[in-house]
Amino acid sequence: MEETISLREIFEILKKRLGLIIVITVIAAVTSAVVSFYVLTPIYQSSTQILVNQSNPGQNSYDVGEIRTNLELINTYSVIIKSPAILDKVKEELNLDRSIKELDSQISVNSERNSQVVSISVQDPDPELAVNLANTTAQIFKEEIPNLMNIDNVNILAAAQLEPNPSPVKPQPILNIAIAIVVGGMTGVGLTFLLEYMDNTLKNEQDIERILGLPVLGSITEIKREKGKRRSRGTAVTSSELGGDSIGS
Repeated sequence: MEETISLREIFEILKKRLGLIIVITVIAAVTSAVVSFYVLTPIYQSSTQILVNQSNPGQNSYDVGEIRTNLELINTYSVIIKSPAILDKVKEELNLDRSIKELDSQISVNSERNSQVVSISVQDPDPELAVNLANTTAQIFKEEIPNLMNIDNVNILAAAQLEPNPSPVKPQPILNIAIAIVVGGMTGVGLTFLLEYMDNTLKNEQDIERILGLPVLGSITEIKREKGKRRSRGTAVTSSELGGDSIGS
């Protein structure tokens, strides 16, 4: 027989274990807050912008085909900026005690809305070092790119600046806590329905009718006696009692 559950029963199940859901949600939120504020290392980001194009002294007007070619070379510039040819010199210039692979993971290169402007972003736990890395990478790229490609017109549009009170880009405690609340609430609800599904005890007359498929003819309420005296308990009587059987005692 297919079992169905009504919306009212769902609310009753959630209401019955509302405390469990709240506790799990609070624990998740507090844990996320502690990890975000006291465990995770703040990461700061700094960016600089450069303009890369091939100069042509004999041509004063812009060539649309040349601009399109420069746009298609943006991916090439990104690879060059993060290549050992550039990062080795950055590492030497700043006297950094880290590998090229670590530097590569800190630097991201993107084009600004399909333009010839390239943005170099650096993330580091030290905000001052993030600024120095971004500016040094842009400057060394400007110096080395004429030797690597036929490009002799690189301009730094906006150098990275160290703000008085820099804010970390990650972690984001408010966002982490909000996510933890949602996940904790979902976990609590899921655990509530799991416990309800695993609970196969008979709690009322409806459970008896559902399990045995027999109608309940009547029930005797539990009568409590004083301490030391005899106490009777409730009994639910079904139609099968006509044959001498009773459910519960």
